[in-house]
Amino acid sequence: MSDITITIDGIKCAAKEGEYVLQIARRNNIFIPAMCYLTNCSPTLACRLCLVEIDGKRAYSCNAKAKDGMNVTTKNEEIETERKAIMRVYDLNHPLECGVCDQSGECELQNYTLEMGVDSQHFAIADTSRPTHDWGFIHYDSSLCIVCERCVTVCKDMIGDAALKTVPRGGAVLDKEWKESTPKDTYAMWNKLQKSLIGIASGAESLDCTNCGECTAVCPVGALVGSDFQYKSNAWELTKIPASNPHSSDCSLMYYDVKHSSIKDPNPKIYRVNSDFNFAPLHGGIRYGYDFQNDATGKDEKAFAKAVAFLQEADTIAFDSFITNEEALILQRLKEKFGYKLINEDALSYKKFLEGFRAMSGKSLYGADLNKIRSSNFIISVGSAFKTDNPNVGYAINNALTMNKGAGIYFHPIPDSVVEGYSKNFMSVNHKVGVEESILYLILDLFADKEKLPQDIITYLEQFHQKQTKTITEVVKEQVSERVKDEESGEEKEVVKTISKNVEKEIEVIHNTLLDHIGMEADFTDKLEKLLAKKDRFSLVAGEDLYNHPQSSNLSKLLGLIQRITPFEVLLIPSKTNTLGVSLICDLDEEKGKQVLGYNVKGDVTLSALGNGDLDMPALNQQEGTFTSMNKRVVPTNVAVPFKGYCLNDIANALGMRAKYTIDYTKELGTIPLYQSAEFDDLPNEFDNSGYENRGYLLAEEDCEVTAETIAPIEAVDFESSTVIYLANPVMQFSPFTNKAHQLNEAGALYVSSEFLEQHDLKSGSMVLITNGDVKLIVATKLDHQIKGLIPYLPTFDTKLDVMPFFADGYRFSKVTIKGAEK
Repeated sequence: MSDITITIDGIKCAAKEGEYVLQIARRNNIFIPAMCYLTNCSPTLACRLCLVEIDGKRAYSCNAKAKDGMNVTTKNEEIETERKAIMRVYDLNHPLECGVCDQSGECELQNYTLEMGVDSQHFAIADTSRPTHDWGFIHYDSSLCIVCERCVTVCKDMIGDAALKTVPRGGAVLDKEWKESTPKDTYAMWNKLQKSLIGIASGAESLDCTNCGECTAVCPVGALVGSDFQYKSNAWELTKIPASNPHSSDCSLMYYDVKHSSIKDPNPKIYRVNSDFNFAPLHGGIRYGYDFQNDATGKDEKAFAKAVAFLQEADTIAFDSFITNEEALILQRLKEKFGYKLINEDALSYKKFLEGFRAMSGKSLYGADLNKIRSSNFIISVGSAFKTDNPNVGYAINNALTMNKGAGIYFHPIPDSVVEGYSKNFMSVNHKVGVEESILYLILDLFADKEKLPQDIITYLEQFHQKQTKTITEVVKEQVSERVKDEESGEEKEVVKTISKNVEKEIEVIHNTLLDHIGMEADFTDKLEKLLAKKDRFSLVAGEDLYNHPQSSNLSKLLGLIQRITPFEVLLIPSKTNTLGVSLICDLDEEKGKQVLGYNVKGDVTLSALGNGDLDMPALNQQEGTFTSMNKRVVPTNVAVPFKGYCLNDIANALGMRAKYTIDYTKELGTIPLYQSAEFDDLPNEFDNSGYENRGYLLAEEDCEVTAETIAPIEAVDFESSTVIYLANPVMQFSPFTNKAHQLNEAGALYVSSEFLEQHDLKSGSMVLITNGDVKLIVATKLDHQIKGLIPYLPTFDTKLDVMPFFADGYRFSKVTIKGAEK
């Protein structure tokens, strides 16, 4: 898109040709009202409040595309009269229950009614019965609904569930006289409003979706609210505390909405979370899994002294990646001071993978982020079940497919019906387990700049090119002559006709045998050619299936080479909240010593934010600090509710380190390559009106020398003819912390498809025995209707299920036997 200039209300505005005028206005802080429009989603024209005048003609700024020299007027007497009439219709028959409505105080209907000075009602029509609906996590009050269609739009264009739609309302028909006396756009909006409500797209009684709750976030009124929040608080009573998503590495901007627990209990309580929904969608794990704090009642001095004394003798600290950058730096400083081994298997695997990627790509970090994915029009995903691993990656992919007319390929062994529903142009390839090397070689073969491809790789790839004879059918046109009788003269004459006929023809083609390795159809390249038409912005998403893969070292180099010599920008999804930060800050060790202090993992002495260890520690919603997000940005998070016990900084100080607050280490992060020396209180945490993520700071990416050795040939990973299980969590669960939240607490299970239940003659809830050598587990099955195929998965969120022995080598797939078991 070329750079242009348009004028809005006399203000010169730089823009890209084809941008929506409303978006340009917002970026330049020019107010145009809009009830239905969402940034990064398609316009619906449902409200028509964004009416403007463009070069003397009326238009809707939400779907008017900018052209160079365009002159836009956002308000005049005619426009303001129309907008005021539209608001009168929205207010018509809207229940006057603002005092108890959950949206009151942040209601856009209230705001625009006041903004446009609506103080009288000129319209009237009989109301319609509009019942309420309980949709699980979400409550829908159709009497409050203004049918702006934001919920439908965000579910389709951003999230990818497409779980909502407009349904017939059965409202009274507008009298013809209203058409004569009502402004044109007001009448069109009113007529549509009378006909529609919001309903479930599948026609079922309950929502069939991933329960992200984004529909409640975008609802401008009180029609869609979280069931748990309903009638709990007025918006103006809540204090919004800016933070970052603590459950996954998107670390999206969010707000904890906090107030006192009750009249009798002044202690603060989290009532819900919110977000800047135009720019930062949240997944259900944090929308409903926010109250995972450690409610320790005070400082346990004996337990603290025991932990400090143990550390004076210990040789190892083991920890997970659900910590802040500052805590990671404290651990690194303790290692430097006392020589502790630091054990974090998750971050170590990622660190090694990133090092291999760096050695081949010549870049200090991967190239893509969520913004680049969202702006792409061709995306490949390898090694990530992102719907559950990191939903915000899925949202970005779906948004690119929808808004950019994008296409792509989803490579994963487990079929996923939600991902399959993103777009007909997003091809799902459900390949054999362990063949990701072949997939990456295939991507190099198809997309690499051959002049930059190392000769040994060219030679290696040529062995997969097999000449084959293929029979095709061609349509051949022939001219034939025949004698026909003229109807008028009765004379015969010769007429030449063109006919078409099918002719079979044998041609020589090159068959890529990598397709056979992967388990793909031979016509894949033909389908790919169609998907690639007019595509010019490429992203590749790689996930945690690869980081502990038996061939992880080679996979990291292959991805580095793809970054360097193909059009793809690569994203290596950090597997947990601060996996990237820990991998950059800490010098991690392979093997633990004899005496282990565990921090949120089991040790000889355990520090735990879950409240199940020897010394209580604060959870991430009780800490100030920063995370390093997958967007390669250091972002701040704040305390939502206080913690009354000790923290890691207290232990460090007891061992001779000196920092008054944990956030004193924020500035010290500048001693780590790629980080900056910045005070915590100076870090911004917001989006501006253009959608720019003005949060913390970006890591200082660097070019580096390509040092990788020659890439290795493919080594087969044998999972053929085996029963295989996968290590993953169900939708909304990410760790024991999400499971601690009151809305998400549940027992783990073996999550299976309907095909699995049928093949094993089981029902959802049946007990099974899973065996791998001496490792055994009896567990209930649970139907996950969003997956297909015969590979079930075991979760990590339930601490009562000891599943990790099945995955002792770290790889997410494991061979097992499964059979029915008695309860």
